[in-house]
Amino acid sequence: MNTESYLVINSSKKEKIISFVWQHLLLLCSLFVMTFGVALCVRSNLGSSVISSVPLAMTHAGEAGKAPGWTIGDYTNVMNIVLVFGQMLILRSRFEKMQLFQLIIGFLFGFLLDVNMRITASVVCDSLLLKAVAQTAGCLVLGIGIAFEVRCGSVTMPGEGFPAAISRACGAKFAKAKICVDVSLVAVAVVLGYVYFGEWQWNVVGPGTLFAMFFVGMIVRFLDGRMGWFDGLLHYRPGFRRYLFGLARYVHSMANK
Repeated sequence: MNTESYLVINSSKKEKIISFVWQHLLLLCSLFVMTFGVALCVRSNLGSSVISSVPLAMTHAGEAGKAPGWTIGDYTNVMNIVLVFGQMLILRSRFEKMQLFQLIIGFLFGFLLDVNMRITASVVCDSLLLKAVAQTAGCLVLGIGIAFEVRCGSVTMPGEGFPAAISRACGAKFAKAKICVDVSLVAVAVVLGYVYFGEWQWNVVGPGTLFAMFFVGMIVRFLDGRMGWFDGLLHYRPGFRRYLFGLARYVHSMANK
């Protein structure tokens, strides 16, 4: 192999690495936006988003000493593991090993959800108006985050991967499978309320949950054809080496003072 060919191949590898790192940095930002929206929905006390309904129900049970005292992020991680394992059972040999990366994405989602629950700890909704504002804002932010996450083009979240597996195995449309899974998660959250507290927990599954099921989807569809600027950002290649060298020179100069 001549020197010119080696440089071309080496440059191509570096480009792929930079592209992968940048893509997943944007994905991390998208997950932060998503979890911030979920946290606002939880703080509204009108009902959580669908994906957090079961973890929130279990968190309340833990706070009451009736279940392990884990955070909502911890229970989200457990649920994501169950959803990925469910995909493996449904698809069997057709399950692609690459999809195990969903576990990492799911773990980051759970971790960032706990971070944003702490950030929004001061949000107190003591009136119906404030609750409605928090719920609407949360759904709006969640929808924006999902639109960003989908645009990043990486492995999907377990919450989308599970209905995708059902759609692939049964030949059903993804939208129909997604609705069935979402309704099932909400039903499980309602059942957990009766199991642990003997009543429907309206702050877990309430009118805000129903609102989120429709409004978040509307936001994602609205943004779908208006994401050209994000596509440009996704294809942007930051000069990592220039920044690293600049940082190294700065640290070196400070050390020699």
